[in-house]
Amino acid sequence: MSFKLSAFADEASQNIDEQIIAMKENGIEYLEIRGVDGQNISDISIEKAKEVKQKLDNAKIKVWSIGSPCGKMNIEDDFKSHFEKFCHTLEIAKILDTKYMRMFSFFIPNDKDAEMYKDEVFKRLSLFLEEAKEKDIVLCHENEKGIYGDTAKRCLEIHKIFPDIKAVFDPANFVQCKEDTIKAWDLLKDYVEYMHIKDVREDGIIVPAGEGIGNIPYLIKNYKGEVLTIEPHLAVFEGLSSLEKEGEKTQIDEYKYSSNKEAFNVATNALKKLL
Repeated sequence: MSFKLSAFADEASQNIDEQIIAMKENGIEYLEIRGVDGQNISDISIEKAKEVKQKLDNAKIKVWSIGSPCGKMNIEDDFKSHFEKFCHTLEIAKILDTKYMRMFSFFIPNDKDAEMYKDEVFKRLSLFLEEAKEKDIVLCHENEKGIYGDTAKRCLEIHKIFPDIKAVFDPANFVQCKEDTIKAWDLLKDYVEYMHIKDVREDGIIVPAGEGIGNIPYLIKNYKGEVLTIEPHLAVFEGLSSLEKEGEKTQIDEYKYSSNKEAFNVATNALKKLL
């Protein structure tokens, strides 16, 4: 097996220069860009995007995907401003010279049945897809706790209706939704564009790849793609809370590592060991 490694390097540092250093030290050639100097990638200006692109070019690092938060909003909230941010993020993707953008299928209220919102979810996904196609950007839907596409069955439904929306397969997120990752893989493998490498124990604590119940060795062995994105989540990092549904918190062993950079290194080495 021969894979190219990508990473959410904002988990090593929010500072883009320090992200580059962490990636270089770990031999990672692709960045799934999410946090940049204290801002989410969707919030940076066009000018800032050009500055980041120059730094990455100088370091010979390529952007694999935009780790956008698009689709991470309550389905009952106003969509207009969120869609405007989505369109801006597509422009950022073009500047950073990547064809992929990670996205989601909207948070569902905890006390409501997801099926109630199916039509509205698909309407919004359709608008996302139409705009992305115009910009020649491939949208990649990530399964995530609390969104419409949190279960493998509903993810499959999305990909069948919108076959141009590819899948980002996140094993830990499926485990946290009480889904068997091997069964989920069997349903979604034909739509998977790439994987996020994140593992979790039975008690919900995020752990290095291979130490949890996400069946990551099996998934890697059966994965036909070329890029694996390391998403450590082994230490609390700036911007983590903004990635989560209101009222929920990722379970992290906060005192296990001395720094975010150490946690990033451990996550990277765990994947390399599996490979």
